[in-house]
Amino acid sequence: MKNLITICLAVLLVGCATGTYIVTGAKRPPIPAENVKLYQEPPPKYDVIGIVNATSSGHNQIHMDAAVKALKEKAAKIGANGVIIGAAGGGSTAGSVGVSSRGSVFVGAIGQPIQLSGQAIYVP
Repeated sequence: MKNLITICLAVLLVGCATGTYIVTGAKRPPIPAENVKLYQEPPPKYDVIGIVNATSSGHNQIHMDAAVKALKEKAAKIGANGVIIGAAGGGSTAGSVGVSSRGSVFVGAIGQPIQLSGQAIYVP
């Protein structure tokens, strides 16, 4: 019984993240999501593959990590090896976004579901 409660709490805390993509360029073969890099600024040379979006049901770091994972998964699905982070926020409240030197993403919107979007790109 104690394990069941622990598992239920973990599921509630993590929540779920969903994502979408729109292909606007040349789609490439899928790659592992772990190979997708996040960019705050565009790299010197890249091709735009599409637009990716992700939403997570919470507003803390666990939910941000889930949204980033969904964003990377959608980008990887269309063969992008990078995402230029474009917008981040919660619900109708806009927020600021940043990427730390360790690759963690953070957003300034509080109390709303996390929403991320960006350009899915291929960097040669």
